[in-house]
Amino acid sequence: MKNFVIAAMSGAALLISGPLMAADIEAGKSKAAEVCASCHGADGNSPAPNFPKIGGQYRTYIAKTLKDYKSGARVDPIMAGMTAALSAEDIENLAFYYSSQTGNLNSNK
Repeated sequence: MKNFVIAAMSGAALLISGPLMAADIEAGKSKAAEVCASCHGADGNSPAPNFPKIGGQYRTYIAKTLKDYKSGARVDPIMAGMTAALSAEDIENLAFYYSSQTGNLNSNK
């Protein structure tokens, strides 16, 4: 009974606190086509060996990497420019979209 009460209270707290921000896969796909696809490919599986394959990569890794390029914690002049105009929501949407793609991470490193 104690566990039921704890679970019920936790659920109620989530409902009261409002909806959680969820990433939007379609917005991520649209932003990917606009910003990322020319180098990384539409699905994140770039055919060019000098551009990393990001399709199927972990969502948290993609989001952290983009945030680090944007903040300057990770340095690359091309990626700094590409991430400069991305919002936090754009980054989450891109990470969600690319992580949902079928990866081909081992074919060019």
